Amino acid sequence: MITLVNVSLQRGTRTLLQDTGVVIHSGQKVGVIGRNGCGKTSLFLCLTGSITPDAGSVNMTEGTRVSVMQQETPGSARTALEHVVDGDRAYRHLETELAHAEASGDIETVAALHAELDQIDGYTVDHRAQRLLSGLGFSQQDFYKAVDEFSGGWRVRLNLAAALMCPSDLLLLDEPTNHLDLEATIWLEQWLSAYPGTLLIISHDRDFLDRVINSVISFENFNLHLYQGNYSAYEKQRAAKLALQQVLSEKQRRRRAEIEDFVTRFRAKASKARQAQSRLKELQKMQQIVIAHVDSPFRFSFQEPERLPEHLLQMEEISIGFEQPLLTQINLKITASTRIGLLGFNGSGKSTLLKAMAGENQPLAGEIHRTRHLKVGYFAQHQVDVLDERATPLELLQNTLEEKSEQKIRDYLGGYDFRGDRVDTRISNFSGGEKARLALAVIAWQKPNLLLLDEPTNHLDLEMRQALTVALQAFTGALVVISHDRYLLNNTVDSFYLISGEQLQPYTGSLNDYETWLKTRERQSSDGSTIARLHQSNSGPEDRKVKRQQAAARRKAQAPLRAQIKQQEAAMEQMQEKLEALNLRLMGNDLYEDSAKNELGRLLKEQGETQAQLHRLEEKWLELQERLEAQI
Repeated sequence: MITLVNVSLQRGTRTLLQDTGVVIHSGQKVGVIGRNGCGKTSLFLCLTGSITPDAGSVNMTEGTRVSVMQQETPGSARTALEHVVDGDRAYRHLETELAHAEASGDIETVAALHAELDQIDGYTVDHRAQRLLSGLGFSQQDFYKAVDEFSGGWRVRLNLAAALMCPSDLLLLDEPTNHLDLEATIWLEQWLSAYPGTLLIISHDRDFLDRVINSVISFENFNLHLYQGNYSAYEKQRAAKLALQQVLSEKQRRRRAEIEDFVTRFRAKASKARQAQSRLKELQKMQQIVIAHVDSPFRFSFQEPERLPEHLLQMEEISIGFEQPLLTQINLKITASTRIGLLGFNGSGKSTLLKAMAGENQPLAGEIHRTRHLKVGYFAQHQVDVLDERATPLELLQNTLEEKSEQKIRDYLGGYDFRGDRVDTRISNFSGGEKARLALAVIAWQKPNLLLLDEPTNHLDLEMRQALTVALQAFTGALVVISHDRYLLNNTVDSFYLISGEQLQPYTGSLNDYETWLKTRERQSSDGSTIARLHQSNSGPEDRKVKRQQAAARRKAQAPLRAQIKQQEAAMEQMQEKLEALNLRLMGNDLYEDSAKNELGRLLKEQGETQAQLHRLEEKWLELQERLEAQI
């Protein structure tokens, strides 16, 4: 058990916690959330004894074994495997003692130490380390590379593996998914779900938190608030608490109207039947938790493109890679309405494909046709590293963009929570999250009509991710995104493409389907049969004439069902227009005067009935879509 009693904590002149406390029980899995800079990492330092609170006490059950994910990895000639095994400190200690005992010929001590090694499972240490490395995306060849040879992101993965390797009763993880891809993130979820100890985890990945934690500690007004349940449960509880306070009621109504507008526009684009059901559920959930984010400091949007031609980019028989191709025979058309999420294992070529679209890399073969009015906004995984750190945000935008109005730029940067002195602070003093926000601000200002985003949520906190999701929903241009943040993917794209076996193919399953496959992939044969079933490959020996005849027969059989779907969509559109009119009316201040109570009650009742009718229509539409898909 961990108990914080009347804790106050300051770092420099900034107050982080003030006379607050919380109790964490053994075996509890807790998500620690709050805005960047609120004190989450400092709380971890208090728990490990690295810093002492200014007042109050931090108490922990005696003998608790603590494992902490280190944030820095200095260069080392030790191999990746050795680095991870080093995480098991008890094993390394016994290993050293055993070497001394053997050197001195102390047979009794040697025997005793071997018994202790057996007791801590020491003889399987290499195997356990290799499993951790494999799960986090390292190849067998990587096991024996020196730590020096890995980039910063991969060194973070090594630190995570070392923390998991350490036998512990309390595991402290600070942003473990920041440099993971979706596949490694899902693997980590499974590992943590089976972890028997107490877990405290700082993360800004809401879906990851939902699947791992059963409690939330939230930093609010210099206090720690404990909520029971996962992250979604926290949002609902916080929304209810804010609604009861009624302090932000008008702001809440405006914000809800904004979100509902985004959701309405995005709903119309849910064209993939299998994905549509999970997508609508995500959007409905998003509407329910709006109030929990009304006090977010972020209010931004991507600028309306100056031109939005229907055809933006076309790839014909493209091969991409370096000395050897990663992907071959890519045929992909990007139109104004394209919204794609790219799936695939680390190293499969997702980032390389985005670079080719952006013009950063030239294809090895084939042609890329770009419309004359194409304007790309490209956010690379390491975008924050190319910012001019000598400049301020104001100077950066003035130098990068044509806009020279200082006030206009200051107003714009305010939407990204750069206010006051931060606008004039050198970028070298910024955190990773602030740099990521600034990089997004530069891209958004340039009015792109095609956004290419490679892991845009790295370094962003939960509030910023929520704001980015809303902004991408409202973006009117085309979007291609790589992300391990499933909430962002589910709420911003309307189709997926899977990279596998040097091929890029449409993926008709949902993200849940993809996760299911990832979790069972080790039990599947390596011939790609599972992938083929998941994205319903159309390969086969039939000639074109037979295919055309079969397609015509299918269209004829499906015609009545398609007609019903169109009627249902028309009814949904009519009901949505009615709901929008009601929402607009309910935003009127006159309704909240005492004299208008009856009218307000009538409108609220009608709003509820209309929402219920729309929900029934959507359920029917989904049922028809599923029946249609079963015939395809």
